[in-house]
Amino acid sequence: MPRQITSFSNETVKRLRSLREKKSRREQGLFLAEGLRIIAEARDSGTLPEIIAFSSVGGVHPLAAEIIESTEARGGEAIETTPDILAKMSGKDNPQMLLGAYRQPAVALSEIDRSASPLWMVAQALRDPGNIGTILRTGDAVGAGGLILIDDSADPYSVEAVRASMGAIFTQKVTQARWPDFLTWLRSGPGQLVGTSLKTEQDYLTAVYEQPCFLLIGNEQAGLPAEYESACDLLVKIPMAGRADSLNAAVAAAVMAFQVRASWQR
Repeated sequence: MPRQITSFSNETVKRLRSLREKKSRREQGLFLAEGLRIIAEARDSGTLPEIIAFSSVGGVHPLAAEIIESTEARGGEAIETTPDILAKMSGKDNPQMLLGAYRQPAVALSEIDRSASPLWMVAQALRDPGNIGTILRTGDAVGAGGLILIDDSADPYSVEAVRASMGAIFTQKVTQARWPDFLTWLRSGPGQLVGTSLKTEQDYLTAVYEQPCFLLIGNEQAGLPAEYESACDLLVKIPMAGRADSLNAAVAAAVMAFQVRASWQR
């Protein structure tokens, strides 16, 4: 049976609240996901939370009740609490009525099976967790195998990134690597590295994409470093018809990913 918690000073409340901080997520190996839609997506992907917190309203929905019961049956902890305490844990004034703490999967680059999908997303030094979450969502939409984060990036398990992923954090493989290690791994097997750049005349619509394709998106402000561009098998450009010289990183990733998949349907 779920236990009731009504105190802000409760240790479980403090523990869940601390997961809004990167240091605590790293120390505990956990991250937060909010809302029935994302938590149901996790369950459908075979993942249940280690701790699930909910309000009396949040626990009423039949699907929520089923997930709560399944979490307890698997040895997880279920707690019923107030909307105010949920707001404290999630950091939102109007919190979702369901919140889960999940184990971060440890996926090393060497464990990635490149043959599992013809398309993989790769992002270099992204600073905005919302962009990371959106790229994960795009990856899920196009059937990509996952996201490889290069160099120092925002945390893909932050509340903002998980929220923006709309559940794709549970369907996409996520790993992180330094550039030299990634390049060594990539060149150890098949794979076309495709970068987006303003320094090429190759239109993204007419390029030939091979499988598996590793789609490399650069930092939001600086784009890809010159040495990273030179290591690509193919550089493409998304022409701009207006005054803007480029797209937001996550938007560019989506445009490119759907074009790559579309090119294989011809």
